[in-house]
Amino acid sequence: MFVDPLCPECWSLEPAIKKLKIKYGRFFTLRIIVSASITSLNKQKRKKHLLAEAWEKIANRSGMPCDGSLWLEQDQPLSSPYLAALALKAAELQGRKAGILFLRSMQESLFVSKQNITDEDVLLEIAEKTKLDVEEFKRDLHSQSAVKALQCDMKIAAEMDVTVNPTLTFFNSLHDDEGLKVPGNYSYDVYEEILFEMLGDEPKPSETPPLECFIEYFRFVASKEIALVYDLSLEEVEKEMKKLAFAKKVARVEAKHGLFWKSLAGTQEDVTC
Repeated sequence: MFVDPLCPECWSLEPAIKKLKIKYGRFFTLRIIVSASITSLNKQKRKKHLLAEAWEKIANRSGMPCDGSLWLEQDQPLSSPYLAALALKAAELQGRKAGILFLRSMQESLFVSKQNITDEDVLLEIAEKTKLDVEEFKRDLHSQSAVKALQCDMKIAAEMDVTVNPTLTFFNSLHDDEGLKVPGNYSYDVYEEILFEMLGDEPKPSETPPLECFIEYFRFVASKEIALVYDLSLEEVEKEMKKLAFAKKVARVEAKHGLFWKSLAGTQEDVTC
């Protein structure tokens, strides 16, 4: 999956990716490839009010909270996009899962909390939050290893002619056929259909975990994500989550254009569901 940490369209794809991984994750491995040079590195050339409007439109369309006012409230927002891309590769040096968790935390910090994730101090806070070895991360952030990893990603993006974020590419490791490239953001059903086509089968989906376990594992999720994964309306999600909130298992977090729910249980490693 080709992504840009600063791209709201990549953020809005999170619900579909979650559902695909929960239902069919045993059939595929998700690899994150940074293609930030395509969009982020040029964003500063655009007018701030246009970026703010674009973020608001994406949030309204996708249902994933995203606050475009960041562009209007800060003098130089996201002034070092290269550093954000480099930070993701530095996090991945501590493992693929570490990279995925770091990317998610970057997106939450940017689109929900309006933090400047191109600032090194903020990136170090995210590293600590996602339980990385912070000192190792800090060294890697200024190392040639992270630079080479980012250059490798950009080379792959160029070779595959990736011009849109997000872009998903599907490959079947059992066949030498060319992969299928899907640029842009589509509904969950499209990605499921493509996965079936690549597998040559329609496998039985894994059972969706109980909602409480889902929240405990992912820790901080949007109502939109719950709605898509569990095939519920937003009204039904709020009704179910209010029950968990009353039992003091989650906390409601209001955001512009939507709601999030934060687990009040132990750490992700404690989940036994």
